[in-house]
Amino acid sequence: MLHHLQLSNTGPAPDLQLELAPRLNLITGDNSLGKSFLLDVAWYCLTRRWPQELNPGLNGGAMAQPTQRSQAAEISFSVDGESDPNQAKTYHCSFNLEEEAWIGQAGRPVNPGLVVYAMADGAFAVWDPARNAWKRKGAVDTPEKTRAYVFSSRQVWSGLPNPQSDLGSLCNGLVQDWANWQRENGEAFSQLRAVLHRLSPDAVRPLLPGPLVRISRQDTQDYPTLMSPAGHAVPLPHWSSGVKRIIGLAYLLVWAWQEHVKASDLLARPPARQMIFLVDEVEAHLHPTWQRRVVKALMDVVDNLNQHTAIQLLLVTHSPLVMASVEPLFDPERDRWWDLDWSEANQQVELTPRPFNRYGDANNWLRSEAFDQADTGSLEREAILRRARQLIQSGAEASADEVAAMHSELQSVLGATDVFWNRWHFEASRHGWQP
Repeated sequence: MLHHLQLSNTGPAPDLQLELAPRLNLITGDNSLGKSFLLDVAWYCLTRRWPQELNPGLNGGAMAQPTQRSQAAEISFSVDGESDPNQAKTYHCSFNLEEEAWIGQAGRPVNPGLVVYAMADGAFAVWDPARNAWKRKGAVDTPEKTRAYVFSSRQVWSGLPNPQSDLGSLCNGLVQDWANWQRENGEAFSQLRAVLHRLSPDAVRPLLPGPLVRISRQDTQDYPTLMSPAGHAVPLPHWSSGVKRIIGLAYLLVWAWQEHVKASDLLARPPARQMIFLVDEVEAHLHPTWQRRVVKALMDVVDNLNQHTAIQLLLVTHSPLVMASVEPLFDPERDRWWDLDWSEANQQVELTPRPFNRYGDANNWLRSEAFDQADTGSLEREAILRRARQLIQSGAEASADEVAAMHSELQSVLGATDVFWNRWHFEASRHGWQP
């Protein structure tokens, strides 16, 4: 597991430190404060390669750079591995300006287990200890030829070519693998069906695979389908962005685990005892119905891949519904919430471990430290309510015209059942207003 992460002179702040929990780690904060960056760094620490370094076609995952090139930039982290899961080892990396690279200490790095990274735009990365682990050639430690499997969002569907050979591919992709698994109707397809069922929004709309179909006469590919609520078999390319996000997650988890188990069998050793799952914007493209279920569903899915494999999750979210949905699951002994904020006083980004208070619903989470919203309605509503409260404070000094104008403004932004009407009518009665 990844236990500790510290950044100096790289990223959004002069210094950032995380002490990670062993099970669930939630990261919140405004755009551009470094949430995705922290996941990129976590992936680098666990695999020693930046995602974009391995696949230049990615939109994100670029190598971190020093904030001030005249000063030393360092990344430190501690991680325990497959060989000794109870003994964390600490590593230090520094940025070499001439090499334009992060240089770590010599020696074979720890094997962190299976690492899966789901990026916000649909790209994925997988590091498999049975296929990507570092090995020794003579007295030199070198990574194997395939350093990790890094997919652009398109390659998740169409497959990942082998850069070392014109023959074969590293991954067939979602469309072809799903079709092959369905024809074989073996363990992989059974696991895929189970994962899709767990990730479904509700029992009324299960993600249920349908028959394989052809889309056009010019395309010889057999396409998997999902059954629509109306009972129609809809090809996967024709589904919405939200459904594609879910089936992408389902496919990559099943593919990564199935391939890892097969490779482990060839090495005559058991599957990984640890798995680290990084998910950026876990709610991306999802309707609120799905947002309320997705974290619990993902936790159940990865737990059920192998009950002997410990799972650590790092999840980034912008969603108050996601935070509210985690309340029944959150265990302070195993879980942690991290919040990124801009400090006006220090003029820098600050990363704070927050106590996980149970706020009860999405509106209260919007007003919490996670999202820092003074109001949960429109900006216009917020401004009018602010002026209405100021008018209430003036009490009897408010003129009839001011009260009438404010009443008209409130009618333009408040629904008939808005709770503020209770206060407004009470104050009107108390001060003798005639709104």
